[in-house]
Amino acid sequence: MTAVAEQHARRTRRTTVLTVVALTAGLAAGLLAGPGPAQARDGTSHLAYRCQVLGRTHEVAVRVTGAFPETAVPDRPITPGDPAVKVALPPEAAAGLLPEGTATVSATLRMTTLVAHDGRTAEVSWDRLTAPAAAPDPGGGLALEHTGPVPAVTVTGPGDVEVRAGDIRLEVHPGTAGGAEPLTLPPVECTPADDRDTLLATVRALHPPTRPPSPPAADPAAPPSDPGPDPGPDPGPDPGPDPGPDPGPDPGPDPGPDPVPGPGAPSGAREGAPRAEPPAGDACPEEPPTGGFDESFVPEPTPGEPPRVIDLPGRHGCAYVVGLANVRKLGGAMIVNDPARNPRKINAMAVKRTVVRPGTRPGGNYFRADSFGEIALPDAEATFLAFGFQPVSARVEFTNGPLTITTGTIGSPPDRVNFATAGFYQSLRIRDVTVNGTPLDVGPACRTARPFRVVLHGEFPHYQNVLFGGPMRGTVAIPEFEGCGTPGEDLDPLFSAALSGPGNLVAMNQGPLCVPASQLSCPPDVPVLPGREEDD
Repeated sequence: MTAVAEQHARRTRRTTVLTVVALTAGLAAGLLAGPGPAQARDGTSHLAYRCQVLGRTHEVAVRVTGAFPETAVPDRPITPGDPAVKVALPPEAAAGLLPEGTATVSATLRMTTLVAHDGRTAEVSWDRLTAPAAAPDPGGGLALEHTGPVPAVTVTGPGDVEVRAGDIRLEVHPGTAGGAEPLTLPPVECTPADDRDTLLATVRALHPPTRPPSPPAADPAAPPSDPGPDPGPDPGPDPGPDPGPDPGPDPGPDPGPDPVPGPGAPSGAREGAPRAEPPAGDACPEEPPTGGFDESFVPEPTPGEPPRVIDLPGRHGCAYVVGLANVRKLGGAMIVNDPARNPRKINAMAVKRTVVRPGTRPGGNYFRADSFGEIALPDAEATFLAFGFQPVSARVEFTNGPLTITTGTIGSPPDRVNFATAGFYQSLRIRDVTVNGTPLDVGPACRTARPFRVVLHGEFPHYQNVLFGGPMRGTVAIPEFEGCGTPGEDLDPLFSAALSGPGNLVAMNQGPLCVPASQLSCPPDVPVLPGREEDD
């Protein structure tokens, strides 16, 4: 099998126009679940707004606080960390808004931000900010501080990125002492005052760094170790202190002692081909995948306080994934989803769910972003030297179950651990077999006796998230075969002896995820085969 390089050349499509991608906060954090930013500053902006409260205009003070990175990298999300928007309604505005007998007040807030870069501007809505229930101000005013996750933005080139505050929509929910459900009042609509600056932050997008040197080889079945020096900006908020106990992600089957055969190994399979161009008219499937998560592939949270599970709309996209799968007993490999032969794409819903526990809670920080997808792989062709001397060629048909991808972090810097896991069930069917050039009738249903688990792991920083893609690898145990042969000739023992067993390496490269709704990384790139990154 061709050697799996420990380096991955992150190749992201560059365009000449600005692309600003608004993602949910769960998506932003899940897609860049890596070390914190190299430089970040806490910024506080004091803004003046004019708000319409029950038909009257009031001058309202607004304070926005957030940790914005000083620098960013094109094609990587930029996210303010833990922003807070405080709206202070004056007594005359609150008096007309709150009904008599109000004991507590909660609120939700949506702020439109304007992101400018390279002469273009896009709107990004902060629409998930909430203020918890609290007693009204005894002085008659109403000061509410709203917090929550906010979307990320991504730019495709270097230059200053300016973030400015825009319109605000405030929904106030007063509650009575009797414990009745909080009322919902007409929304308070606010616009920035004409004579005040609304700048929240300026982030400088720099040219992307060159590819980092390869780290030492590590056990792909184990969670990635401390990533070491910060490789670049990370828009995700610092999740908190001590990570607590760390069980890590599902390690999958034991990889065993089987090394990855080098380029000169007698696998009989065609060596890795150069990167292929996307097919003409390449596009993602119109409909998102219909399946969902396979919970058996989702890593359990570390012990401590149960984390919060947040269901999200997700982002529909697609990506190419190509790779190699070896058969340990035969000392060879086959190309899976050959990039030179019209490869198939993963149809994915990216970050449909997040699982979050702040670092200040018992057990420490735990963040996980879960995605799911589906893929129908084309048949693979392979030739092996059975038992070391007999050339056997076959066509292998794959049947895959739902694909579950999860990325995240455990703990806080400097002890933060990053993980990335993809899992699904797979069955194999063997057909069109020839032995030394002579056809061998194996029947119409020569297949593995049952589906088997495939668990792949990405190593940070080469695989950071499902949006960027990268290399993943793992090992599988191939079950025994059944249904092989014709009446009077049972070939099940022959195929089981030649193919079945543990320690069969699977190495895949996932290309960047194309998100049609925002035209991010579209059309999707076809990545190189594992072991060919250095030739790219």
